[in-house]
Amino acid sequence: MLDITDGPTFIQIGQSGSADAREAVREAASELDLAKTRFVLAFIPSTLDLTDAMGGIDDSLAGVPVFGCTTAGQITTKGYETDALLLLAFPKANFRCASILFEDLNPLDTTSIAQQAQKQTEKFQHTAGWNRLALMFSDGLSKQEDLLVSTLETVLDGLPIFGGSAGDGLLFQETFVLHKGEAHTNAAILLLIETNLQFQGFGFDHFLPVGSQIIITDADPDERVVYEINGAPAAEEYARLVGCPVDALSPQVFAENPMLLRHNLKYYVRAIRDATAGHALSFLAAIDDGLIMTLGRGQAILKTLETGLSVKDHKGRAPDFILGFDCVLRKLEIEQKQLRRQVSDILQSRRVLGFNTYGEQQSGVHMNQTFVGVAFFEPETRTLN
Repeated sequence: MLDITDGPTFIQIGQSGSADAREAVREAASELDLAKTRFVLAFIPSTLDLTDAMGGIDDSLAGVPVFGCTTAGQITTKGYETDALLLLAFPKANFRCASILFEDLNPLDTTSIAQQAQKQTEKFQHTAGWNRLALMFSDGLSKQEDLLVSTLETVLDGLPIFGGSAGDGLLFQETFVLHKGEAHTNAAILLLIETNLQFQGFGFDHFLPVGSQIIITDADPDERVVYEINGAPAAEEYARLVGCPVDALSPQVFAENPMLLRHNLKYYVRAIRDATAGHALSFLAAIDDGLIMTLGRGQAILKTLETGLSVKDHKGRAPDFILGFDCVLRKLEIEQKQLRRQVSDILQSRRVLGFNTYGEQQSGVHMNQTFVGVAFFEPETRTLN
């Protein structure tokens, strides 16, 4: 097992920076005790050949269920990385799981989704004294995460769902989810998890609303495209509002100046993916005609990260580890401000492991430019099954 100073007790970590996909899987898998592993989460960078990576998983992790996705970056024991393969092994002594693969996401059949989720939940026998949660990984380009997570939240009433959308670096061309060692696009997976560890879910961003209200006056909700803001071409009006020439709009500008939507007294980020040739804006979350929004202005990102990750259990103990889903646009802003090393130090010190996403899910909501985490704590009793 990887030797990490003061590292997690209840999870094994394998990682590799090799540019050869099969070698990366072999190196990462060699750090794991597969005989003790219930399942593995695999986060694969866009720089690795996916076919070779899946072949490596079949060779090195045969017999162990493997789930996960392609990513827009990884959070490893070194903090932020871009080209690293990350494998997280969850031990049999502390975890059980059942999985569902939802194929042909777009268009989304909510009736079928609900039926599959309900059936699998009923089949997944409850272990006395253990806690339940669900993890969701979705094709980050399917544009179906909003409806998918809200449907699952309704059907799985009372079961907390956390997740992240698969990424493709910053290419935005094709993303994949992994289900039992096979890669699928236009798909999503739901993991139903039982654990004797205590856990706590949380989410935070670092934006506050500024300026006057903004009205979406023409949009295509299915494609998440906005054509007009305040009755003017969307990209031109957005550029005017942020004080930037329209031809200077970039992922960095979008990351630092997101649009916020208020829902249930809370503001959620609706991140902009890019501007089109026709001066429309493409978004990474649900958008519609008539929405009233506002610009977001970032606060001190290091302080909000430190505060957001300062979770404790009811005994005041820090987590054994945190599974993190962190938006790639947060990473872009952090790198633009040359804060990558400081952020990586914070992530390391808080034992955060996970990936950079094209969107995050929590409490039935799909959002952007947010950190969503699940903190796992030592069980109430060390008596293990």
